[in-house]
Amino acid sequence: MTTLPTTPSFSLAGRRALVTGGSSGIGLGCAVALAEAGAHVIIMARRRAQLDDVAAAMKAAGQAVEVMVGDIADIDSMAASIESLRPLDIFVNSAGLARHSPVLDTDPADFDAVMNVNLRGAYFAAQAVARAMIADGRPGSIITISSQMAVVGGIDRAVYCGSKHAVEGFTKAMAIEFGPHGIRVNTICPTFVRTPLTEQTFARPERVRWIEEKIKLGRVGEVEDIMGAVNFLASDAAALITGTALLIDGGWTAD
Repeated sequence: MTTLPTTPSFSLAGRRALVTGGSSGIGLGCAVALAEAGAHVIIMARRRAQLDDVAAAMKAAGQAVEVMVGDIADIDSMAASIESLRPLDIFVNSAGLARHSPVLDTDPADFDAVMNVNLRGAYFAAQAVARAMIADGRPGSIITISSQMAVVGGIDRAVYCGSKHAVEGFTKAMAIEFGPHGIRVNTICPTFVRTPLTEQTFARPERVRWIEEKIKLGRVGEVEDIMGAVNFLASDAAALITGTALLIDGGWTAD
């Protein structure tokens, strides 16, 4: 009789996950998805009141969650926080910043602010998590919420695009270095998703028309569109996936 293969588990029971930017938007969706799959989730953001509100809602839903205040741009503080949370099996970095402007109007302060969060902060947070995983002898999954703008360009988005293209570069390099330790490093690249971060864009009719023309499935993204993907990449179902970008863009980059 034929021996049938077994689908790898999507369960995250017994695993500990840290989600930065976990108090709203995509980060909140990621935290809930991981918790629903059985992980014990630590949500991190800068505002304690918002974290506590989210944690109360998650606990009411029967999910295992704790909170930690932190700023990914503060590298030393982040490293100390990550050390205190050991052991970790999953890291989802959803903290991000966008300050859009035409290239000719880019302000150096805005450039630095975006790069400090999206690139510098993301890099060193991933470094700290990987260092902890290696020290503990634990395989793991590191996931950065990148963007479709990591593979294309966009109007008024040169700085943001630059930060996300760079994230894809260090993700591939980290995947190569950490692979021997069983640590997988990937990104999720969403199209425009309705979150507090994108309110400014969706308030401009001409930008909405541009977005809807580009998305082949005819609608913008919702937080729920990201939740299955993060669970997948964090789980054993993605055991052979590393150094890659999972595009959730409704076909934007298909042409």
